[in-house]
Amino acid sequence: MSLDSEDLYNNSGEPPLEPTSNETIKRVSGMFEDWFLDYASYVILERAVPAIEDGFKPVQRRIMQSMKDLDDGRYNKVANIVGHTMQYHPHGDASIGDAMVQIGQKDLLIDMQGNWGNILTGDSAAASRYIEARLSKFALDVVYNPKITEWQSSYDGRRKEPVNLPVMFPLLLAQGGEGIAVGLSTKILPHNFNELIDASIKHLKGKKFTIFPDFPTAGIADCSDYKDGLRGGKIRVRAKISQLDKTTLNISEIPFGTTTSSLIDSILKANDKGKIKIKKIEDNTAAEVEILVHLPSGISPDKTIDALYAFTNCENSISPLGCVIEDNKPLFIGVTEMLQRSTDHTVELLKFNLEIKLDEFEEQWHFASLERIFIENRIYRDIEEEETWEGVISAIDKGLKPHIAHLKRPINQDDIERLTEIRIKRISKFDIDKAQQKIESLEDQIAQVKYDLEHLTDYAIAYFTRLKNDYGKGRERLTELRLFEDVDATKVVMRNTKLYVNRAEGFIGTSLKRDEYVCDCSDIDDIIVFTKEGKMMVTKVDTKTFVGKDIIYVAVFKKKDKRTIYNMIYRDGSKGPSYVKRFAVTSTTRDREYDLTNGSKGSTLLYFSANPNGEAEVVTIFLRQVGSIKKLKWDLDFSEIIIKGRNSKGNQVTKHAIKKIELKEHGISTLKPRKIWFDDTVQRLNVDERGELIGEFRGEDRLLVITQAGVIKTILPELTARFDDDMIILEKWIPKKPISALYYDGEKERYYVKRFLIENENKEEVFISEHPSSQLEIVATDWRPVAEVVFNKPRGKEQRDNEVLNFEEFIAIKGIKALGNQFTTDKIKQVSLLESLPYDEPEEVPAEEIEVVDEEEVDNEKEKTVEKPKDNPPLEITNLNKKDDDDDDKNLDEKGQTKLF
Repeated sequence: MSLDSEDLYNNSGEPPLEPTSNETIKRVSGMFEDWFLDYASYVILERAVPAIEDGFKPVQRRIMQSMKDLDDGRYNKVANIVGHTMQYHPHGDASIGDAMVQIGQKDLLIDMQGNWGNILTGDSAAASRYIEARLSKFALDVVYNPKITEWQSSYDGRRKEPVNLPVMFPLLLAQGGEGIAVGLSTKILPHNFNELIDASIKHLKGKKFTIFPDFPTAGIADCSDYKDGLRGGKIRVRAKISQLDKTTLNISEIPFGTTTSSLIDSILKANDKGKIKIKKIEDNTAAEVEILVHLPSGISPDKTIDALYAFTNCENSISPLGCVIEDNKPLFIGVTEMLQRSTDHTVELLKFNLEIKLDEFEEQWHFASLERIFIENRIYRDIEEEETWEGVISAIDKGLKPHIAHLKRPINQDDIERLTEIRIKRISKFDIDKAQQKIESLEDQIAQVKYDLEHLTDYAIAYFTRLKNDYGKGRERLTELRLFEDVDATKVVMRNTKLYVNRAEGFIGTSLKRDEYVCDCSDIDDIIVFTKEGKMMVTKVDTKTFVGKDIIYVAVFKKKDKRTIYNMIYRDGSKGPSYVKRFAVTSTTRDREYDLTNGSKGSTLLYFSANPNGEAEVVTIFLRQVGSIKKLKWDLDFSEIIIKGRNSKGNQVTKHAIKKIELKEHGISTLKPRKIWFDDTVQRLNVDERGELIGEFRGEDRLLVITQAGVIKTILPELTARFDDDMIILEKWIPKKPISALYYDGEKERYYVKRFLIENENKEEVFISEHPSSQLEIVATDWRPVAEVVFNKPRGKEQRDNEVLNFEEFIAIKGIKALGNQFTTDKIKQVSLLESLPYDEPEEVPAEEIEVVDEEEVDNEKEKTVEKPKDNPPLEITNLNKKDDDDDDKNLDEKGQTKLF
């Protein structure tokens, strides 16, 4: 090996010792490159990544072959199977045992006995000497066929092992696979057994298909960004959480990749950090998951569910990566192509198997025909005089020639030798009719196999259909597919700390406990701050942050909040005119200072208020007595000021110096009612125009919710609200609008009609009887509903005519707990609502309102008219005028601020 001159010297600069004649010099860099590449190739091909042909990694394939070697229909000790596998697998027993447990826990190929662990709790399996296993019927059906298996020598050359098992099913997608190699990894998620078969059939029919993961831990999954299982895709998985009562949540299913132990640990960790607030957790998991989360009184269950998704392992993201081995090379493909290749491979194996069957049937037909000719024509007597073996063969060959014209291939010596092996007992009991029946049966089988080969696609479809019929029962989808709404962590996090402010020095933070308390907040909140100079800043909450001296307002910032309107009056420069403006702050750049004035030096705020519902107060302006000013006092109504962007200059109030500004009258909201939509896909409310419009809501309006179980309640239209799966009515609640219902009373075994109003808007009630057999037939929320009732036909009696039910005429409005009026004892087949009777609903008187202008919209947006809700005082009003000679400002504190709530 040649060396560069620089390699011939060591670090000291001296030449190295001359090598002896028996030594070889080799560069370490070359050794590293060769050995590392060999090691990487070995790990990729022999350990971590499954083959696309059968879906097995080498250790899994060797386990399955060992189980087939030992299979006699009875259970075998897992330790025995592991020991037998070591004849094929050149590694330790621990890795083999772990791999076998993983195969068994997928509940597809191995019939298990004993404690094999629990994928829900994370409990490990018992020692291999204590548990047993045997091949499942499904594995015996689809995995093995020695006639079409390619074999190779094992690592020590003593045994033969399969190169790939002839798996005739998309096993890799059914079981999933995960492995980390050198330089690459794979993560193929498990899919549903029946859906894979349906997709294979669609592929064979030339139809498009889509498959999504199905996890053994069940749960809920959002596969909208799955990207066919390729790199860059993502799946969001969630636990299934339901509300048992106002203080208890039940986690009944967990996300894939977690266990009940890790889930509980993450909940306790979030509680310790103050992200959520819980009382205690009970883990009652056995065969099914049951984790009870107890909440303190006063904590919202809906918000807690969202917080669990935001801050714990109740929601996780999984990034799939489809990598398989094909022709000893890694191949990156999606699950769709995996299924297509697997299905095509199954068709090839079915074809190969049919061709082998055809050869076998034809051989059986050939020898059965020869046997019949040999016995029926008594050719065996021709060999009685022959003394040599060659003579015997020749005599039989000569005797057969007149009768073999119909055979499908020539006779060879092996055929004649088989005829000589027929026993005398068989010749003596030979039945020509049975022999003919056997030949005809073989001819039917040959014809059927040839037909299947000619219609191979139909044969493959029938094969997959049989698999579904035989093994698909009980393998229905476990994971619910649903689009997830994004959980805003700032809206569901617990307020776990307190915010303080030093107004004069310009500091805010959670550690300023000697200064003024502002509000409770969380450690992920943003804080909005306004100063007397007309500067605004949004910064993340911290222990202590300088934002600017003379702070006049500080609060938790709500991003995209269009309802909080800020009213302000400022002086432009030290002696300039004064301006008034109204604006919302929907988005900002964190830690950037914004100037809300005209930018002139010496500008200062004279009046400021923050209004959570867009309230517009009336203030009185007082001017200083300077020169010949005639009008020194007048009222300014903020409702007459258009809401513009925060960068707008505003409207001029006066060019004269303002002495002071006083609040004359609290304002009412100038925002139009909020429109709320319900997105049935994610089962959540929204204001983004997704789904069905529920209505326009003011602060006191509520939602009416009715379920199929006869539960009725009204709730505030909060975007964090959650709804039961059996919800049948969701609409804006009108208190004076009656609810009409027809229900079956299980105790009295008859149907009742009732009309009622909700008596307690804060209480959830059941308006049908609580007997287990009671059920709600129909419920209507129109003013004057009408329904058509179809009855069942009694046995041996005439069909009762359909009846039209006018709820208003049938019963008057009664209490919600009233039983109602009896309608019928006959069984009802169907109830359908008809067109309701006319009714003039009371009209609401509209009032003028102002539309909020987004930051991105132009500042000269025209005023719009909408309704005004009831009076609601502004959150905070600050008067920033200095105290004059008179004591008109005696109600102000030394900072010149007063708060009105």
